[in-house]
Amino acid sequence: MPFEILRNDLTNMQVDAIVNAANPRPMIGYGVDRSVHQKAGDQLLIARKKIGDIAFGDAAVTPAFNLKAKYVIHTVSPIWQDGKQNESLLLENCYSKSLQLALEHHCKSIAFPLLSAGNHGFPKDLALQIAISAFSKFLMKHEIQIYLVVFSRNALALSEKLFHSVKSYIDDTYIEEKSLEEYGVSNKCDVQDIELHQLRESLNPRRYAELEYNTRIWEAMIQKEPPETDKALSLLSASPKLEDLMKEIDETFSEGLIRLIDQKGLKDPDVYKKANIDRKLFSKIKNNKDYKPAKATCIAFAIALELNLDETRDLIGKAGYALTHSSKFDIIIEYFILRKNYNFFEINEVLFAFDQPLIGA
Repeated sequence: MPFEILRNDLTNMQVDAIVNAANPRPMIGYGVDRSVHQKAGDQLLIARKKIGDIAFGDAAVTPAFNLKAKYVIHTVSPIWQDGKQNESLLLENCYSKSLQLALEHHCKSIAFPLLSAGNHGFPKDLALQIAISAFSKFLMKHEIQIYLVVFSRNALALSEKLFHSVKSYIDDTYIEEKSLEEYGVSNKCDVQDIELHQLRESLNPRRYAELEYNTRIWEAMIQKEPPETDKALSLLSASPKLEDLMKEIDETFSEGLIRLIDQKGLKDPDVYKKANIDRKLFSKIKNNKDYKPAKATCIAFAIALELNLDETRDLIGKAGYALTHSSKFDIIIEYFILRKNYNFFEINEVLFAFDQPLIGA
């Protein structure tokens, strides 16, 4: 996907450009800067000295030497004081100027640390918000793979209000037990009822009615005496034939997606970029009506199209997926859709915080 949050060591990233949280003077600093120099080797400092001083909010580029990258982009991020010294603007400039340098050097991928959120004392939630905003603006105009690399989930900080709101919603709806306990019930009959309800939610009404109709006929065949069985068989023979059903097959996910884009008067790039989907993957989905994307990809399109919960279930159902309360991932998606919050990056921040896969390609 064009933007992804990863837990990794920044210096191990195999990308075209690694962004270094550099010292403003041509010397080795601490934290990320020290790690980058250690992995790149002595030549990096020599190249860095040729650049000279770098102002706060500015960026410069050197070769990457021993790193698994082509370039190191050195940017000097601001130190948090009181929020009134242009810290936010300077931090945004670090991201935008680094991305611009990557573009000028024809980079296809770039990896960032979360700038200023460590020893520079920037509030983590604000630092993350600025990073996401800069990435979002850039990706709407350009195609590049952006990684935000952190050591642990604690490196990112959701607002306390959002975290507790989502956690409360999960606690209220999530069913942790396995097998029968997974459904929060005590006997198999109740399980069958719930399974039928989930099936009803995942299928369109016509298909569900057909399945329910055939189920009743087979139950009659098993439970009734021979005369009743003969009657059930006659009913079954009168039910829709397979070849007839195939003629009425519903539209595929690809067909449904294109229809929704047209109905909303949107352009393809507006949708796949907002959905954090690579252009090549979107082209594959659009040009092959039978292509079945991953569930996270299907949901990303639903978010990009700002569909309500029923519309989302209908769209992802065309690819064979459903939203259930036995999955934290599904519950988080439901939480945001019910609140009409279609902020793609905020959704992924929450998914990351709760150790769930991110939406997108």
